[in-house]
Amino acid sequence: MFDESDLQRIREQKDEWEAETLDPVLDAYGERKERFATVSNLDVDRLYTPRDVDDLDYEEDIGFPGEEPFTRGVYPTMYRGRQWTMRQFAGFGTADETNERFHYLIDEGQTGLSTAFDMPTLMGIDSDDVMADGEVGKEGVAVDTLADMERLFDGINLGEVSTSFTINPSAPVIYAMYIALADQQGVPREEIRGTLQNDMFKEFIAQKEWVIPPEPSLKLVTDTIEFASQETPKFKPISVSGYHIREAGSTAIQELAFTLADGFAYVEDCLNRGMDVDEFAPQLSFFFNSHNSMFEEIAKFRAARRIYARVMDDWYDAEADASKQLKFHTQTAGQSLTAQQPLNNIVRVTIQALAGVLGGTQSLHTNSFDEALALPSEQAVRVALRTQQIIAEESGAADIVDPMGGSFAIESLTDEVEEKAMAYINHIRDDLGDGSVRDGVIQGIQDGYFQREIQDAAYEYQQRVESEEEVMVGVNKYTVEEDTEPEILTVDEDVQERQRDKLATVKAERDDAAVEAALDELQQVITDGGNVMPVIIDAVKAYATMGEIMAVFEAEYGSYQETASVA
Repeated sequence: MFDESDLQRIREQKDEWEAETLDPVLDAYGERKERFATVSNLDVDRLYTPRDVDDLDYEEDIGFPGEEPFTRGVYPTMYRGRQWTMRQFAGFGTADETNERFHYLIDEGQTGLSTAFDMPTLMGIDSDDVMADGEVGKEGVAVDTLADMERLFDGINLGEVSTSFTINPSAPVIYAMYIALADQQGVPREEIRGTLQNDMFKEFIAQKEWVIPPEPSLKLVTDTIEFASQETPKFKPISVSGYHIREAGSTAIQELAFTLADGFAYVEDCLNRGMDVDEFAPQLSFFFNSHNSMFEEIAKFRAARRIYARVMDDWYDAEADASKQLKFHTQTAGQSLTAQQPLNNIVRVTIQALAGVLGGTQSLHTNSFDEALALPSEQAVRVALRTQQIIAEESGAADIVDPMGGSFAIESLTDEVEEKAMAYINHIRDDLGDGSVRDGVIQGIQDGYFQREIQDAAYEYQQRVESEEEVMVGVNKYTVEEDTEPEILTVDEDVQERQRDKLATVKAERDDAAVEAALDELQQVITDGGNVMPVIIDAVKAYATMGEIMAVFEAEYGSYQETASVA
């Protein structure tokens, strides 16, 4: 991108600057630290010049927004045309209580809903199960049957809202309930919009919520992708999630590499089924973390788009632009929030959100300042949403497409992140998978490869925190004596009893014969190896419960907990 004679002149000028201007200052005053690094411990140079990007090809590596390799964004106008979706995570107690929070967020200007589920729902068991005792409605909303989904979206037209569902082992059941509710409301399936997390590889790697083993879990994921490409083309059936990998302690590079590897593994499984890449790939979506090192995060997002475009083209023969455009949701880093001096979290979240915007995210969740203490209060949720709105409306960050593009530092970091992430992906494909990313991911899960890499990174980071090499304001530096009890949201203790009463009423009023017939049909389709989504929809319309449906899969495939224990 630069003329060799210009580069030589810059080299000479930098050498002269170091000798005449920099060295006297270093001799007299030094610098704050001997070494500067990102949160992921990448070295940060004092100064970046064209020398750091001397092999950069503008057309091949950067290009223009909306064109390959999409480094500068997936849309030509980005936020000048349409702002990112402001999608705040919400869910607690019963469906009625969460419905009230949904309406509150919509009234405050939120442009997309995002649903948090309680642990029983996430694990595919009902609220009246003995294993659910004490957990109903505590971490998110309890959803046992279609009746709960009806209450959850009471007064909300599914044709007018985009809804994200953070759920994985039992994701096909929630997806089926949403489709069944759209059918009830008379909303055409091709018009419903939203995203299902539904990323089981990430669960085995980092999040640790599973019901059945990896191979059948992958089959279920592919079933939803296949069904969505045919029935709900505006709905994203999967959000390949690096967020939880990062929350488990990975570096930014590991987060990017493992997430993209998971995504490519799903692509390969769909191709193995005989699906056309340009039919299903446009519906794939991704989900990344945004941490404190702003420039590292911006570089990560830009590198992600570039890697994805190149791999989808070179490895999987994608032709449509939409198949090569990596579109993603971003959430600010939960692990960075501190219980000490919780108002400091507002500043952290602002920096992280700004990195997401400067990095070109399609939707964004900003964490609430009190989340290290409890479920977010209404005041904290409002501040989190206002943070996004101020960035969008007041900062000017949304007015320039890829404003950091062309920065010597950002382009150099983008190249470094890409190179290191591709080294991981190639190792997974070539060394673990013998040429298959799909097989490499499964082998890596079975061998504990991903878990070891993340654990080593988390340990190294914690060592830096404890040595104060990595500063956490209010935790290991600038601490104060605190004796405050912030006002926090609590879930009523009777939520479990109320939810169980609702479930009992549904069971008493439904047609048990219809439920049994639907579950028998599901069992037959599983045995035959067919796509399970149509029969799951029939089952939820008969008001079969989450636990009853997931029990059919567990009976067929066994519990992964048991399988893992035996292994």
